[in-house]
Amino acid sequence: MKGDFILARHKVEITGVNTNEIEVLTSDETEKLFREMAKGELSAKERLINGNLKLVLSILKKYVLKCDNLDDLFQVGVIGLTKAIDNFNVDLGLKLSTYAIPMISGEIRRYLRDNSLLRVSRSVKDLAYKAIAKRDELTNTLGYVPSYEMIAKALGETEIDVLTSLEALTDPISINEPIYNDGGDTIYLYEQLEDKSEKSDIETRLALKKAISDLTSRERNILDKRYIYGETQMEIAQELGISQAQVSRLEKNAIKTLKKTLK
Repeated sequence: MKGDFILARHKVEITGVNTNEIEVLTSDETEKLFREMAKGELSAKERLINGNLKLVLSILKKYVLKCDNLDDLFQVGVIGLTKAIDNFNVDLGLKLSTYAIPMISGEIRRYLRDNSLLRVSRSVKDLAYKAIAKRDELTNTLGYVPSYEMIAKALGETEIDVLTSLEALTDPISINEPIYNDGGDTIYLYEQLEDKSEKSDIETRLALKKAISDLTSRERNILDKRYIYGETQMEIAQELGISQAQVSRLEKNAIKTLKKTLK
């Protein structure tokens, strides 16, 4: 990243301004501004956007190598943040970041997909978007992330069709992509790949479904946040009110359990 980002009347510029100078709102300030916004105070919404730009910046770091125009990508992230602010209900007692991070990430991923050389059919995209919306709806209602089977049943679709549509929207990555680093040796994707051609795709999916069901609800929640929503361990720790070390330990244990079950 060649410079830092600032937002002036929703116009993005890359400048030499230190991002530490961007306002960061406290929980009390955030709640107060949402109350003012509900009364029609436009300046309150403006300050909520500017006071949460670091959310966009933190997510943008994951996509720097996937987009040549960081201005555009940041604009897209701000659109996601604005949508989150418009739809956030302060009375639910959730943190804005918990609600906004998936929306910001979703806007950025959608932008990258729509501008990718890889094209997915409209019908598959539509099903995937419906599945994502239904997942979010069920998560809010149930208080936990629903299984693909539950999402499919709610949509009146088969589980395999829902899985296939969501996979079609996944960004392709290099086998040289680093997938884990605990401060020591980096683990790359190609090191975790294994040739299991003797197994059919259906068998693999069924085995994976069984393996995931053996995890605790907290482990499943952490894996969803890490590998579906793309959140960092620090972000998850803040949301769950635990330390990053605890998140790391739970994630490692979940992956270890999955590997053991899938052998």
